[in-house]
Amino acid sequence: MPKGIFNVPIAKNEPVKTYAPGTPERIGLQAKLAELRSMEVELPMIIGGREVTTDRRVRLAPPHEINHTLGYYYQGDASHVQVAIDAALEAKSNWANMSWQHRAAIFLKAADLLAGPYRDKINAATMLGQSKNAFQAEIDAACELADFFRFGVKCMVEIYRMQPESAPGLWNYNEYRPLEGFIFALTPFNFTSIAGNLPAAPAMMGNVVVWKPSKTAIYSAAVIMEIFQEAGLPDGVINLVYVSGPVAADVVFQHPEFAGIHFTGSTAVFQGIWKTIGENIHQYKSYPRIVGETGGKDFIFADPTADPQSLAIAMLRGAFEYQGQKCSAASRVYVPESIWDDVRERLGRELAAVKMGPPEDFTNFVNAVIDEPSFDKLAGYIERAKNDADAEVIFGGKCDKTIGYFIEPTVIQAKTPDYITMTEELFGPVLTVYVYDDEKMDETLTVLDHTSMYALTGAVFSQNRYNIEKITRRLENSAGNFYINDKPTGAVVGQQPFGGARGSGTNDKAGSVFNMLRWVSVRTVKETFVSPTNYMYPNFLPDQQ
Repeated sequence: MPKGIFNVPIAKNEPVKTYAPGTPERIGLQAKLAELRSMEVELPMIIGGREVTTDRRVRLAPPHEINHTLGYYYQGDASHVQVAIDAALEAKSNWANMSWQHRAAIFLKAADLLAGPYRDKINAATMLGQSKNAFQAEIDAACELADFFRFGVKCMVEIYRMQPESAPGLWNYNEYRPLEGFIFALTPFNFTSIAGNLPAAPAMMGNVVVWKPSKTAIYSAAVIMEIFQEAGLPDGVINLVYVSGPVAADVVFQHPEFAGIHFTGSTAVFQGIWKTIGENIHQYKSYPRIVGETGGKDFIFADPTADPQSLAIAMLRGAFEYQGQKCSAASRVYVPESIWDDVRERLGRELAAVKMGPPEDFTNFVNAVIDEPSFDKLAGYIERAKNDADAEVIFGGKCDKTIGYFIEPTVIQAKTPDYITMTEELFGPVLTVYVYDDEKMDETLTVLDHTSMYALTGAVFSQNRYNIEKITRRLENSAGNFYINDKPTGAVVGQQPFGGARGSGTNDKAGSVFNMLRWVSVRTVKETFVSPTNYMYPNFLPDQQ
């Protein structure tokens, strides 16, 4: 038990290294990339702290070099999910009863391991496995994941300090218990930091977790698990399984000890999960917590006073960093006719300088999309736009999967605001622009708000403060993270809590107390120091005669 009221180290955002030519970090990362490319790894599942292999080895290849073998992972089945649940429940009592400062120390150590001896390895694994360039890997896999751990501990302490008032003669206090049962973490490919945070956040609060990463991000997930183990995470607290989503769901959502899900992925999958949980609600010991961040159809809206160069750069960075494979990536842009020609010329000039290729070449801004199904879907939308009368591909449009899954940064100009690439989530390097009549700004704002089921991120570009205030209010429910004169991506833990509503998720703001509170169940304790000895209250006494 704690023998003091402890102050944790002050949480600060991990500084982002530049990887500029000649810097030590660039030299070190290049060496680690060469090392990982030269070997073929074997990645077992980690269940109850043990390495678990099967007779089903699945090959791992970089999306940008599909003929190169990074290694193999061992595919599990339903029996492994059940064993993982059993291992988690076996570890639950000891983990829940561990003093909070020791739980905190594990994740603070994991943050320092990420920022120090594992920095090159987690970045290189992300670059190779998920085709992410050095800067994008740095801000994600190293810095943001370390931030999640450090600010997660900060949030944990803030929650524990949230205590009620006490009247004279009694003492009230809140206990923040972990949930009864186990948590299921289902994580995406596009952010290594999200893959690490989704199991870690519930675990910080004393929960035990079954973690299923995306099959296209297993390489980096294995490194995260290695860091957890080196940081001293006890066996069974987080159990890493490599199974298909439906296989995991069949076991997890039937189990009476299922206590919650921490999810990032597609809206359709999340809605299916929610429906399944509802159908099985009578089987569970408690009502499960459902926390999810899903899709986006993220926008930029410019008014006639917007700075054309700033807008063009925001479009390029917002849409094409990490090949547009960010839930927050700019996907649709509304530009007034009066500035469009200028913006278009500037955007075209900037795009002409963008290089595309493997992330091992640090000069490449754009790399490959994650896999062949994604490539084929995106190429289909681009080909359709080339042939439709109500759309025009004005920049890019080339697609090639000979060596890797490369799609050139593509800009489509839609002739109508409801063109398919203005309305559907694409999740790739495709940006659609709709040019509106300057006199129809209010009408276009209404169209923007009603166009998509999503409400994740959005941005306004304007130099008119009245318009900024007006647009911010009009689009109040259109984005959970809203940006003024900036691209709609790049939320930083501790600075811009991230999440959206409508079809984009439960808006529980990853990396904040709002999210961490979902992983505890509050017990309020009242202690009376001197107990009453008479049942009578004063109002029951007779009037004095």
